[in-house]
Amino acid sequence: MNLRTPERKPASDVTRARQEETRRHIAGASQLDFELATRGRICEGSPRQVLGRFGHAVWDLDSYAFLDDPAHLDTPPATVNPSLWRQGRLNNVAGLFEVTPGIYQVRGMDISNITFIAGETGWIIIDPLTSEETARASIALVDAHVGARPVVAVIYTHSHTDHFGGIYGVLSPEDLEAARVQLIAPAGFLEAAISENVLAGTVMLRRATYMYGAFLPHDAQGHVDTGLGKGLPALPNVGLVAPTLEIETTGSELIIDGVRMIFQITPGTEAPAEMNIFFPDARALCMAENCTANQHNVYTPRGAQIRDALLWSKYIDESLVLYGPDTDVMFASHHWPRWGRENIAHFLASQRDAYRFVHDQTLRLANLGFTMNEIAEQLELPATLGDEFFNRGYYGTLSHNSKAVYQRYLGWFDANPAHLWPHPPVEAAKRYVECMGGADAVIEKAQRYFDEGDYRWVVEMVNHAVFADPQNEQARYLQADALEQLGYQSESGPWRDFYLTGALELRANGTALKGVKGNALGPALVRSMTVELLTDLLGVRLNAPRATHLDIDVNLVVSDRGDEPSTFGVRGGVLHARQGSTNPDATVQIRASLEAFSGFASGSKSLDELLGNEDFTVEGDQELLASLASCLDDFEFGFEIVLP
Repeated sequence: MNLRTPERKPASDVTRARQEETRRHIAGASQLDFELATRGRICEGSPRQVLGRFGHAVWDLDSYAFLDDPAHLDTPPATVNPSLWRQGRLNNVAGLFEVTPGIYQVRGMDISNITFIAGETGWIIIDPLTSEETARASIALVDAHVGARPVVAVIYTHSHTDHFGGIYGVLSPEDLEAARVQLIAPAGFLEAAISENVLAGTVMLRRATYMYGAFLPHDAQGHVDTGLGKGLPALPNVGLVAPTLEIETTGSELIIDGVRMIFQITPGTEAPAEMNIFFPDARALCMAENCTANQHNVYTPRGAQIRDALLWSKYIDESLVLYGPDTDVMFASHHWPRWGRENIAHFLASQRDAYRFVHDQTLRLANLGFTMNEIAEQLELPATLGDEFFNRGYYGTLSHNSKAVYQRYLGWFDANPAHLWPHPPVEAAKRYVECMGGADAVIEKAQRYFDEGDYRWVVEMVNHAVFADPQNEQARYLQADALEQLGYQSESGPWRDFYLTGALELRANGTALKGVKGNALGPALVRSMTVELLTDLLGVRLNAPRATHLDIDVNLVVSDRGDEPSTFGVRGGVLHARQGSTNPDATVQIRASLEAFSGFASGSKSLDELLGNEDFTVEGDQELLASLASCLDDFEFGFEIVLP
């Protein structure tokens, strides 16, 4: 048997051939994107490294310098898809840029962009990045090169963390306390921003370590780019401040500090709550994250609710109709702007058609009887769309986006009864391995497929051997080597990071996150949460088999929310809750601050730690409350993904 080792491997001959084919396909492509990405640059990214509260690099542009190695400008390393290499180089173009007079962007200081609109007296900021640290470095860059101004308003275009998390880097506590800065967001922003990060927060964050390559080295055999931007800040300070004004309807207008803005509400597109902004006096259109220089995710692999590709397409068309004729420059919350009405109209129409294509063609094939996986193998964008780099699958892919459309309409089941009640992975794996003649036979057969370059099949075959016996080193190493080659070949940044992170954890025989708790809620998140969401979280943590004997009703009064009353309880292993009233038959009464109750609801504080504190008082049957607490699961980030 060909013995495998845990070290990273070079590109195989099959991978080299595929990369060369891609390189030839994009050779001689227009350099327009590089011209757009550098246009208007006032200064390069500075500082290159932003330090955090632990003295660590929250952001490190220099770690991506390998992408600009002169030796690889025309011929990238064989361990990176040349198309992704190109996108990575474009996302390396960082610094402060003038978009048009009075509008500036800092790009390459986070996965997203931060935009500064000059008003009569101060800055209107759009999307203050993911972290306090990178946002503070960005506004310092603008103040140093354009001139210091106070912040008069902050606009959140949508409800994803990389567009609001850096709020404390641009606003001081004094600004917030004096309420002298307007905070503007689309309707439903706060609920969407919080709920996505709470009820499924632990599993989403764990999956995000795969999607964004959090533990991969930044090099040509590791993390290169997300496609949407360089990557996520490391261990950032993330904040959230509730908006003071929510925009509810398209056509709403505001004038802030002399700047006129018209809003287009686009819920259910790239985010549950999102909006575009038109600046008529500057003839500038902000497309938020609805149109970026890649195909976006209709389904994001870290996990999230499926987005509506058809609605997304229709909202882009609405933008084109409402604002296209009067727009001379278009910018977004990621990537670089576009200038010229014809260029902008072409870009918007092409992205509109790409999302419409994946929607319509997925359902056409589904109505012909094809299943989700069969559809994903067939779909290919027509050349008029697919030859545009801004439609390529650097972040979302046609493959997993078509599956998302199928899932949105038809769910996970393909109607084949053989797939209705399959064995779970470990039990299925044991049976597959037995039927294939044992682990050695599986590895021997898989090695032949590896040598032929059929890495997809190797991964699927050997996954059974790994789940049947995770201590089988040769199975783990062979699967890791196959995943690695798939990662090298991937045009999508997230696909690459998923494959390479899987390989990393297989070689290490597990995740480095073992024992890391996933229950804590950040203070910024807690301040903006509702009591209802916290009781919903209790329901998610309730271990029903352990709680079937419980019969408890609890009245809750939240002291720093105007003595807001609510009641919750458990019966038959299920939690029930009501807001705005109490239960006269409740056996337990809790009076607590929102922060203290969030500690109980999330599990970041044990009941023993909370009892006796002034901000968490209990009357009634404490033993029964302790029984409830003992039935609440604590979540950990360190659950396995590529191992059982």
